[in-house]
Amino acid sequence: MIGTPGFVGARLTEGREARALPASVLAELVGVSHAAILQYESGKTSPRPEVMALLADRLNLPQAFFKRPLDSLDESEDGIVWRSLTSATKAARRRCWRRLTWVQNIVRYLRESLDLPEPKLPDFGIGNPALLTMKDIEVFASLTRETWGLGVGPIADLTLLLENNGVIVSRLRLTADGLDAFARWSERDGAPYIILGADKNSAVRSRYDAAHEFGHLVLHRKTAGLDHKRLEAQAFRFASALLLPEQSFVKELWAPSLDAFRSLKDRWRVSIGAMIKRCEQLEILGSEQTQRMWINYNRRGWRQVEPLDEVLPIERPRLLGRCFEMLVRDGIRSKAQILVDLPYAARDLEEIARLPKGYFIDEGPEVRLKDSGTARPAGSVVPFPGGRPKN
Repeated sequence: MIGTPGFVGARLTEGREARALPASVLAELVGVSHAAILQYESGKTSPRPEVMALLADRLNLPQAFFKRPLDSLDESEDGIVWRSLTSATKAARRRCWRRLTWVQNIVRYLRESLDLPEPKLPDFGIGNPALLTMKDIEVFASLTRETWGLGVGPIADLTLLLENNGVIVSRLRLTADGLDAFARWSERDGAPYIILGADKNSAVRSRYDAAHEFGHLVLHRKTAGLDHKRLEAQAFRFASALLLPEQSFVKELWAPSLDAFRSLKDRWRVSIGAMIKRCEQLEILGSEQTQRMWINYNRRGWRQVEPLDEVLPIERPRLLGRCFEMLVRDGIRSKAQILVDLPYAARDLEEIARLPKGYFIDEGPEVRLKDSGTARPAGSVVPFPGGRPKN
């Protein structure tokens, strides 16, 4: 039986899991049996050319993706601290892990031509995170600000700050309850990664997610055998202390009230809910006061959407997009060459690097002006002598 030369069954598993498609569903989409998909993935058989074309089409991946040899540097799901182990399904976590490996492969490709910022994260020599107290974490957050020269005021753009200090940040559609974001230190390339959920349209919540995952990177490079709830509690405390340092936040808080929190939200870019929790942490609010605060918070309808949520701009990762733009602008690689080099769909590259939709579409053939012979890309605007014509 004629199959597909060079087909790698494990890549079909990878592509299917990255799209969160069960094997049975993919089989229906392609018009083959469930058993056939399992045989393809195990490497016992390879799909006929027409089936291969359908698999690539249904998974929105180029056929080259399925022929890419397995990489000994590919990492497992180990080392990722998931936000929740219960609400997110195993399939959802595997989809996110697969997408993370794509980000890592893209970064490795970019490093072949460009010097990306080296990681400059503070190292506190934490041997066993289980022994950390909340007071320790407050100190580490303060030392992080000191190391990076942030002072005690609001952080203008946390995502940009992380990227400038060597953290690879990407915003992806995670489409999974309980998976707002996740992070890992890559043993393969020694780089820290943070993946934020693009599903979340609140600037302050996305920013807090970034601070939370940064907390994992700083505190939890060694997590084997540690209680998941404790890891999460420590990361939340680090995020609160980093974004709302006690000294300056308390000084500006004229009263522990919802109206006061609302007035500070634009300046500190932290949610009102996070300010309530911070005041509880710092014992500005007692347990009964905190409970009443949450009741009033819910009565105002802020559980789903807070004031300013639809106004404040969401921080956007910039590093990867600028890297691709530099490759193209400086003539290192063309957009078409990048699509050949990287076996992913153009839309995946655009999402991962936060590039405009359609960025990798072919620019089209060159056209020339008859008199000057100057080459111009198709669709370019030719300037009129003396400026824009007047009506």
